[in-house]
Amino acid sequence: MRVDVFVVEQNCPYPELDGKDGDALHLRLMAGDELLAAARLFEPHGDKGVAKIGRVVVSPAQRGQRLGQAVMAEAVSACERLFPKSDIALSAQSHLRRFYESFGFVATSDEYLEDGIPHIDMRRSANSDGTAS
Repeated sequence: MRVDVFVVEQNCPYPELDGKDGDALHLRLMAGDELLAAARLFEPHGDKGVAKIGRVVVSPAQRGQRLGQAVMAEAVSACERLFPKSDIALSAQSHLRRFYESFGFVATSDEYLEDGIPHIDMRRSANSDGTAS
């Protein structure tokens, strides 16, 4: 599904299979055998490391059902549970800034291009009480 969305749908020929999947915790929202939405989490590294959420994706056939909010809420909850003292970081497509802000993330960079798509870095403090709206 990630290749279908990030490479094909977004017309972004980049190496989606980046070799990092083996180091990630994968969250999947399933209906039977059908993958509806997913995200991957990375544990913090080093003393000042932050947990990271990435590759948040919803199946095109399932959009409009707030599944992105469901998988993102679970991703934040899992990070808080597994890495309670760590901030959470992500690289967001710029048009999704408000979506991530609804989970307590704040922009920490100017907009930049990543694989030809505008992005911003965002971070959620370990003591944030941000919730999905």
